[in-house]
Amino acid sequence: MSELLIKNGYVIDPLNDIHGEIMDIAVRDGRIVESVGNAADIIDAHGMLTLPGGIDSHTHICGTKVNFGRYMSPEDMRAGRTTRKGDMHATSGFSVPTTYGNSYRYSRMGYTTLLEGAMAPMEARHTHEEFQYTPLQDCMANTLFDGNWQALEAIGNGDIKRLAGVLAWYLTASKGFAVKLTNPGGTEAWGFGNDVSCINDKIEHFNVSPREIITGMIEANEMLNLPHSVHLHCNNLGKPGNYLCTLDTYNSIPDLNEKRQSLYSTHVQFHSYGGTSWHDFCSKAEDIARSVNNKPQIVIDSGQVMFGKTTTMTADGPMEFNLYRLYHNKWSNHDVELETGSGIIPVLYRRKNLVNAVMWAIGLELALLVDSPWQCILATDNPNGAPFVKYPEVMALLMSKKYRDAEFATVDPATESRVSLPALDRELDWEEIAIATRAAQAKALGLVDYGKGHLGIGADADIAIYPIDVSSTDPTTDYETIINGFSTTDYTIKLGHVVSRKGTCSIDNSNRTFWVRPRVPDNYDMNHDPAFIDCFNKYYSMRMANYPVQEEYAVRNICIETEATL
Repeated sequence: MSELLIKNGYVIDPLNDIHGEIMDIAVRDGRIVESVGNAADIIDAHGMLTLPGGIDSHTHICGTKVNFGRYMSPEDMRAGRTTRKGDMHATSGFSVPTTYGNSYRYSRMGYTTLLEGAMAPMEARHTHEEFQYTPLQDCMANTLFDGNWQALEAIGNGDIKRLAGVLAWYLTASKGFAVKLTNPGGTEAWGFGNDVSCINDKIEHFNVSPREIITGMIEANEMLNLPHSVHLHCNNLGKPGNYLCTLDTYNSIPDLNEKRQSLYSTHVQFHSYGGTSWHDFCSKAEDIARSVNNKPQIVIDSGQVMFGKTTTMTADGPMEFNLYRLYHNKWSNHDVELETGSGIIPVLYRRKNLVNAVMWAIGLELALLVDSPWQCILATDNPNGAPFVKYPEVMALLMSKKYRDAEFATVDPATESRVSLPALDRELDWEEIAIATRAAQAKALGLVDYGKGHLGIGADADIAIYPIDVSSTDPTTDYETIINGFSTTDYTIKLGHVVSRKGTCSIDNSNRTFWVRPRVPDNYDMNHDPAFIDCFNKYYSMRMANYPVQEEYAVRNICIETEATL
């Protein structure tokens, strides 16, 4: 039995209505408890900001496309190098670090739970292998269904119950956590030389539209009673005028779940663009935020862009090709048989580039214009908008108009006429930052009951203690203190163990993989469905029996079983 007592922390725990109290937190065997004995180890947090462990609900850290991003950019891998030190392995990479590099840097910032944003089910083994070598965080993965032939066929036939059975089989086989749609139908259409312009276009060979894919998937997702909602990367990412497509998408989303959203819309900065070309490109964040404010069934993350070098990677193959035509940089695209695709291209976001400056402003506008921090999660779509190590700077920008104004003064002057950011006076407070970086994520992912995102009795003892004295720090002016404080915790605690102490990490292999196993009636079990089996035999390069990820790939795992209502 191990016991720990954290004394005198300035605790903010929004999910338990703790709004800034000096209090103690007792931990026994990795869980938060009411009290511990006199022999417990003691950490005196002496008034430091103490929060639940951070959660990144959309990041790209593990899997085949991430690994390809590593070896296609050796210049990036030469950055961020650290040598082996104590328990810490050598690391390298800046925008696409090694697995240990990701884990240490997240832990240093107080993050203990990560959701890989896009996993091709056929390539799931690679993702799970890399999860094992991300030792300081619990991980899970969105499973891609945007171009899955079996799913598209079920939608085309109007058979949503069979669609639910297909989703259940692939989620279980890949040990995935949630349903992910990336440019639904678009990458599949691109495989035949086409794309989709918005949600009403029909996809060749299947005669279904993105609208039908999105609404059908949402309905099937709820039939399976999955913890997380459908996780959507909207169509038309990164194109001037795409906000109209985003609004059309949002207007089609039903409200089917009383406990959480019906749709998680990711990296919305990239979907909030006005104009007809790059010449009149402008922000439409106000229109998007107004729509979100009127739809409790939708949660978004901001997809904040920050200036500097990074690497873009996504399952949206046609978007990456369009980006290549803009940048003429190194480019890779990949097709995953009957399922999805991906693309990768390094980019540089420049302050003096008008388009880049508008993109930077849009992400901040979304976070400031969406009324509830429960509906707008802080994220950079790591590494697409920026590497996650930029999160402290984003927090400071949202908490300090003074800092925003200072940064705005450094961008292309023409930006001012295309965005509303200079006119926004809102400054997020400590609790809103706590919501936008951990509590909202836990609620959106459906993980509150599994001990994530809060410090209540029975919760996972995932705790971040930051060297910030809230009583003497004014975030509206002391933005450098905010950046430095959120960059390196005094203590990051994972399941009751100190895994980072002032930036020095220790490995205890307490990381776990969360995945779902929906149980469906026998008549919707694809293991016994002749048409499903026939599709494997005809078109896949892998036998159906060899497809599922074995237990060895998820040594420490938590399986969330659900009962489908079909």
